[in-house]
Amino acid sequence: MATATMTSKGQLTIPRDVRKALNLSTGDRVSFRVLDGGVVEMKTEKDDPLALFGVLKPKVHGVTVDAMQKAIEEAGGE
Repeated sequence: MATATMTSKGQLTIPRDVRKALNLSTGDRVSFRVLDGGVVEMKTEKDDPLALFGVLKPKVHGVTVDAMQKAIEEAGGE
């Protein structure tokens, strides 16, 4: 079992084995929940679907002026 010691400022260093198992790196967020019997659940915030917002970029296809003119002509416009 991994252990950590709290500093006078209330800070803990998460042991390397735990960081590795949770794939944690600098700047990652974790949440804590206290369960019955003094058990604490720690969860990475990487599972938040909103954290992925903007990761995938939509495919944007440009249209040329000639292609627009051709589409207008085919639709019966001038």
